[in-house]
Amino acid sequence: MIKIENLSKSFENGNNRIWAVQDVNLQINKGEIFGIIGLSGAGKSTLIRCMNRLEEPTEGKIYIEGIDITSLDKKDLRKVRKDIGMIFQHFNLLCQKTVYKNIAFPLELEGLSKKEIDLKVNTLLDYVELSDKRDAYPSQLSGGQKQRVAIARALANNPKILLSDEGTSALDPKTTKSILHLLNKIRKEFNLTIVLITHQMEVVKDICDRVAIIEDGRIIEMNEVEELFKNPKTHTANTFISGLKSHVTDEKYSPDEFNGTLIRLSFLGESAKKPIVSQVVKKFDININILSGDINQLVRTSVGYLILELTGERDEIKRAIEYLKNENVNVEVM
Repeated sequence: MIKIENLSKSFENGNNRIWAVQDVNLQINKGEIFGIIGLSGAGKSTLIRCMNRLEEPTEGKIYIEGIDITSLDKKDLRKVRKDIGMIFQHFNLLCQKTVYKNIAFPLELEGLSKKEIDLKVNTLLDYVELSDKRDAYPSQLSGGQKQRVAIARALANNPKILLSDEGTSALDPKTTKSILHLLNKIRKEFNLTIVLITHQMEVVKDICDRVAIIEDGRIIEMNEVEELFKNPKTHTANTFISGLKSHVTDEKYSPDEFNGTLIRLSFLGESAKKPIVSQVVKKFDININILSGDINQLVRTSVGYLILELTGERDEIKRAIEYLKNENVNVEVM
């Protein structure tokens, strides 16, 4: 659906050249919700703005359904952009226009008749549950309502792709949940491909199928969300995951503070529900001290974590760790 090859974007700063995006390669599949997460200044917003050429790439190619959009002239690019909707962190609504007029605006640009526009706008208002706000102005709406208007406007031209640049970061947690629920509903009912830029791992956890982590303009890790939570490979991924409110943080525990062997377990799906600790105690002559634990609910499954201290004979501890690995549990000796 979306294929990015060797994409780079630089900006001039006096005599210096700053690379906001460097040599990015991505393939985003039709109908999936793909997250791109990074800290402020990592290059994620520049990357998503290159996907519809709001920013012109310095190097590389971007293919949308096989069409290299970096080679298109302005006329052909406008045609492709009809298939790409976009929502922004601060909504980008027209303050002097009503909710109805904001949603109608892209349809008016397309030259649709008043009857066609009226039918489309009222259908979208009903879909985002804002029919009662038809004649309200943006200043009269809450943040969540503004974003729903922005989403309705982005859907007006029946896009195949929806780009969200920090679309929930200006919202409170409860409103964020409702917007993510709406986006998931849109994906399922319209088979849209959604690319989500965020700095919130909670958003990735709740809605994304796959995720890429960007740092200093480069993709440093990419995986299915379940696998990323189970076995993060970079410090940045660990930091984002540990930032979740309910998640176990390894930083509380130093092996030097304990007499036994400290291990961190992570496990997916059904294995997260097994009485794995009691099974190990029964099978091996070791003692287990549970230091902390948690289960995070992801889109399709759950991922569990435990930090344990194992005490006993060295060989018996090794056998217990091998048993855990054979039970489809990821084991990291800390």
